[in-house]
Amino acid sequence: MYPQGRHPTPHQAPGQPFKFTIPESLDRIKEEFRFLQAQYHSLKLECEKLASEKTEMQRHYVMVSPISTICHQHLSHAHGPHVPLTPHPAGLNPVHLGGGASLLALSSALGAPPHHLVGKEDKKHPSEAEQLRGEQQPHPLLLGLHLRRSLSALVYSLAAGLRTPLAVSGPYPGPFGMLPHAAMNGELASAGAAYAGLHNMSPQMSAAAAAAVAAYGRSPMASFDPHPHMRVPGMPPSLSGIPGGKPAYSFHVSADGQMQPVPFPPDALVGPGIPRHARQINTLNHGEVVCAVTISNPTRHVYTGGKGCVKVWDISHPGNKSPVSQLDCLNRDNYIRSCRLLPDGRTLIVGGEASTLSIWDLATPTPRIKAELTSSAPACYALAISPDSKVCFSCCSDGNIAVWDLHNQTLVRQFQGHTDGASCIDISNDGTKLWTGGLDNTVRSWDLREGRQLQQHDFTSQIFSLGYCPTGEWLAVGMESSNVEVLHVIKPDKYQLHLHESCVLSLQFASCGKWFVSTGKDNLLNAWRTPYGASIFQSKESSSVLSCDISVDDKYIVTGSGDKKATVYEVIY
Repeated sequence: MYPQGRHPTPHQAPGQPFKFTIPESLDRIKEEFRFLQAQYHSLKLECEKLASEKTEMQRHYVMVSPISTICHQHLSHAHGPHVPLTPHPAGLNPVHLGGGASLLALSSALGAPPHHLVGKEDKKHPSEAEQLRGEQQPHPLLLGLHLRRSLSALVYSLAAGLRTPLAVSGPYPGPFGMLPHAAMNGELASAGAAYAGLHNMSPQMSAAAAAAVAAYGRSPMASFDPHPHMRVPGMPPSLSGIPGGKPAYSFHVSADGQMQPVPFPPDALVGPGIPRHARQINTLNHGEVVCAVTISNPTRHVYTGGKGCVKVWDISHPGNKSPVSQLDCLNRDNYIRSCRLLPDGRTLIVGGEASTLSIWDLATPTPRIKAELTSSAPACYALAISPDSKVCFSCCSDGNIAVWDLHNQTLVRQFQGHTDGASCIDISNDGTKLWTGGLDNTVRSWDLREGRQLQQHDFTSQIFSLGYCPTGEWLAVGMESSNVEVLHVIKPDKYQLHLHESCVLSLQFASCGKWFVSTGKDNLLNAWRTPYGASIFQSKESSSVLSCDISVDDKYIVTGSGDKKATVYEVIY
């Protein structure tokens, strides 16, 4: 009832309220402050623990399985609507906390999990599909997710409870820097995003930026507005749009971090080499999730990579509904992550969820493997070929970039720098520079003549895709955060584009360099003007679009999607 060691003094009348002297009151305030400070430190430790767990969940959720990005769709198709997550403290993205459960759903929907994701102990647990049918007890990972959600709610309620007059009015900052409650509900930018300045906008700004679609002369094929629910009337005037009242989705970010909507030039969507739209001309029913695609030159064959094989399609006859051949690669249950043709079209290199790359001879009547390259990494996420066809580069799941001599079929070098999986890659047209993106939130450039890293760009989101402009000094980067950023490789300024609503899974420049396409988990194919990102056209598919390629003559686009098919588009000028 009283502070330790303090009792009413003898001179106090019975029944009278106890009164502290000034020194005693000060001591009492000190004790209360120490108690609140102890609570604050306890909460801080809990938040650090949650942040650490979030990072681990990200690594399981993002890019470690080629189709982790489409798991929610498979789960919802098979088991009903997805249950929304509860609010989380600032900086804890529910997407990531839900990733583990989604990964399990994916494992049950699409077969055994990748061997480099699941340990021996995990393999004996039932799939989430069995759990949902009531046949088994919940997986420990799912229990852990529920525990994290409960813990997040607990941290939120405790933080709210600590907002006492003592904590607010004193010189000591309260928990989470005394953020308002709105920030805890995700209504303001997360602490991490706020720290990073303008790398990521707040959800309101992103939402309003994403609202623009049909404002810039989009074709009839894609004249719909997929973002009407995302329009935010209260957006600050400085970021609300460009002259004429059109809502902005493209922003220029200066070297000092100032972000301004881009006023597109009059020739943004007209002129030689700029498409008007694209029309779908063929659907290739692969039968498995299509994680990799490429087109031959001259345009005749399309190669689609799924589970355990690459299928070859002759698209010169639109009526063909079956592949002309099938290249069995890797193990039967492992996904192809990348396939690349050498410029002569006679050799195909295939990589995926295995330590081995397969080199296929396509010049023979029946395609055959002519060599295999084996690295120490358990998986290859992306491939690139040097312009002279002498060297192959593979992005490894351990973060290294393996450099292969294709003539001698030997590993000649490894670029080391990424601290998590290297997810995407492109090479400059002159063959002197390599660009790689990683799950460590960085984009790096490498000097191929000297074999060293040149630059490093740090982001607040994992990098899923990138492309280097063939005719200029621009690098486009697709992120887990849904942003597309176009960086000038010499100058410090950049463009930030907001039309995707989820992870940007693939990205490819046209050979002319005047435009590029990006695809995402939001089922969208977006075509953008280089470099400022005016929207040329947009197509919405029926599932996540995991991969894309553009023919060398810029006349065709092919995409691979989560509904087990590839789509061929003809580009209309």
